[in-house]
Amino acid sequence: MELKDTVALMNSEDYKDRFVAEYMQTKIRYEKLKKMTTKYEAGTLKFEPKCDLALLKNQQTSMGHYLHFLEVRAEIEGINIDFNCEVTKS
Repeated sequence: MELKDTVALMNSEDYKDRFVAEYMQTKIRYEKLKKMTTKYEAGTLKFEPKCDLALLKNQQTSMGHYLHFLEVRAEIEGINIDFNCEVTKS
């Protein structure tokens, strides 16, 4: 799954579709950041980030909290977000 795969949902008239797109986009970005911070910690990242690891980890934590809020809201509102949102390897 890539961000471009969420465009149709994001442009939908139905707020539930837009909600799903927002969740998918956040999940995609979270997973990419998580992979990067893991490689950063392991010393296998192929570039030198300008931000230090602590800042990136704090961003990852905040994104994880936001995903949780979206998941709780989806449960309350009956919005199905149970799908595979794995990041495509690039």
